[in-house]
Amino acid sequence: MSKKTKSPTHQPLSGIRVLVGRARHQAGALSSELRRRGAEVIEIPFIEIRKPSSFKLLDAALRNLGSYDWLILTSVNGVEAMWDRMRKIREGHDFSRVTRTSNSNSALAAGGKLPRIAAIGPATRRAIEERGARVHVVPKEYVAESVVRSLQNKVKGKRVLLVRAKVARDVIPRQLRKVGAHVDVVEAYETVVPQPSRARLRAALKDLKKRPHVVTFTSSSTVRNFVNLVGFRGAVELLPAIRGRGRPRHTILMASIGPVTSSTLREHGLPVDIAAKEFTIPGLVAAIELAFAP
Repeated sequence: MSKKTKSPTHQPLSGIRVLVGRARHQAGALSSELRRRGAEVIEIPFIEIRKPSSFKLLDAALRNLGSYDWLILTSVNGVEAMWDRMRKIREGHDFSRVTRTSNSNSALAAGGKLPRIAAIGPATRRAIEERGARVHVVPKEYVAESVVRSLQNKVKGKRVLLVRAKVARDVIPRQLRKVGAHVDVVEAYETVVPQPSRARLRAALKDLKKRPHVVTFTSSSTVRNFVNLVGFRGAVELLPAIRGRGRPRHTILMASIGPVTSSTLREHGLPVDIAAKEFTIPGLVAAIELAFAP
């Protein structure tokens, strides 16, 4: 008796269209995980990463990095922007070499003393470690409030450098200053609305045959820029689909990577239909998969 041929493994997101709005150079990880599960991925960036208008404050902080006790990085974008600037500033030292050399007399190392590093989550930690630096603290939850909880008993009287985007929540500097830390905040990059995405996004959302079943949001910036790109009139037209009114197949679900992003969605009148339990890209993908489980 011949054995039956096994059917191909079922792909849990087969037939599901997912709109990925991450910056173009960062969309790959989320898109590939979704495609592995059978999803049809539509990539339209909601954010564009740009250099700051001035590097003056960042350069000054990096040249005196050794005077800080702690360095806090809250995104992969911040890591990439900081290390890129490290390579370009005066003396041309590579930060990965400096971090491995405790007795370096480099201006960047300030006599060999280097700060301890805190990363907001595993992706940021990996980006730092790939550049040869050691990460000392990663909070249990990958949000600013958890960073504060992880550091509040370690930074009294200490100098802290926070490298971040131009526009960001002030939870970390405000709360750490309350416990006695001396915090410097420097801008390493800024996020802007990618204007070429406007027409593409509106077209994708209006076409009932190609409209995404899910729109993913990986930061508050992606939420704000999504609303900006769609526009007020477009948002009004989409509300029935977003709110789930009408035929189910036309419903658009909003998927959030974490509580801060979820809060921003609600502030803009958008629902949180899918919320990641672990605030990471794999966590977001798992939550989307669970939402469509039979």
